[in-house]
Amino acid sequence: MLSVKHLLGIRDLTPGDIGLIFKTADNFKQVLQRPIKKVPSLRDTTVANIFFENSTRTRLSFELAEKRLGADVVNFSASGSSVSKGETLIDTVKNILAMKVDMVVMRHAASGAPWFLANHINASIINAGDGTNEHPTQALLDAYSMREQVGDLKGKHVTIVGDIMHSRVALSNIYCLNKLGAKVTIAGPPTLIPKHIELLGVEVQHNLKKALENCDVANILRIQLERQNKPLFSTLREYALHYGVDKAMLDSLGRDIVVMHPGPINRGVELSSDAADSKQSIILDQVENGVAVRMAVIYLLSGKREIE
Repeated sequence: MLSVKHLLGIRDLTPGDIGLIFKTADNFKQVLQRPIKKVPSLRDTTVANIFFENSTRTRLSFELAEKRLGADVVNFSASGSSVSKGETLIDTVKNILAMKVDMVVMRHAASGAPWFLANHINASIINAGDGTNEHPTQALLDAYSMREQVGDLKGKHVTIVGDIMHSRVALSNIYCLNKLGAKVTIAGPPTLIPKHIELLGVEVQHNLKKALENCDVANILRIQLERQNKPLFSTLREYALHYGVDKAMLDSLGRDIVVMHPGPINRGVELSSDAADSKQSIILDQVENGVAVRMAVIYLLSGKREIE
């Protein structure tokens, strides 16, 4: 069993929790290789996916994970709902819970929204991304995918490149990798690196080539223009010139490193097509692993004892 009732952030998990999630995901990944990819583990459970921000990959991944577990699924989108008429977050969720929902998966633009919700309702909450704070299941599937490629992450060197300032993926990855004993370097222009981030136990590097030279894994993040309220670099072309990862850069390292990206990719900006589609890239493996990891999280939070 996990030590937590909710998955609000990686900060709340112990290394033991992360190990249990990975072990459970291993079992579910085997299930997903079967001709019949469903198990009836959650056939008596109803899960509501409540997304107050647009999402494609995360929402589909959660929905598929829930259906693979046999759960009843309710999907809610803020656009076109009573939220647009002024209904509060707490009233929206209470109305959904009145329909006897057991678990809520929520994405919200406000940092801290899942914690607020967890203090007001009894259902288990899974944070699918809150503002610029955390995205815990993305960090778990990223670390799980790294582990498949390079083994135990203790002592391994992971470089996170890009828009660290606005990325909830970056923060959750840092927390997760620290708990697993990895060495973390972050790289990007100074305007996209938060002040005092070294206090989280990471190394900061502004030279991309130096940041990649000794790493085992490079996790490339999207430039999040929708969260930037002022220009933080001259042009996307300038960013791509100095911090875009392409095949020529990877070849110049003299050794193969694993290349990751949480998606969606701005091709030609943070990652070129020849790098994204290279044999070093495990981007599609991340997508596949996302379903298994989210199945594991949902299953463990449900309190079920056996995988059927």
